[in-house]
Amino acid sequence: MLAATALIVGVPLFTSTFFMGPSVDEQSKPLTSPLFLLFVPFIFAIMYSIFGYLTVWIGSAVYNLLFKYIGGFEFEQKDKEA
Repeated sequence: MLAATALIVGVPLFTSTFFMGPSVDEQSKPLTSPLFLLFVPFIFAIMYSIFGYLTVWIGSAVYNLLFKYIGGFEFEQKDKEA
């Protein structure tokens, strides 16, 4: 799911790289490679997935530690009588 969400954000980022020219210095030498601009969305998607995974992992660990004190979730289901 994180990768799919990253694509939703990454596709506009990818298309915006075509409208940005590489920065140049005083001698008109590019400071960034145009090839780098093509890989920015993929780098973004990978980083988004890594940080999303770590956030879920930390959140789950905190929940498991606090489970004793907060009680967790309960679900009850009752059948309808005909």
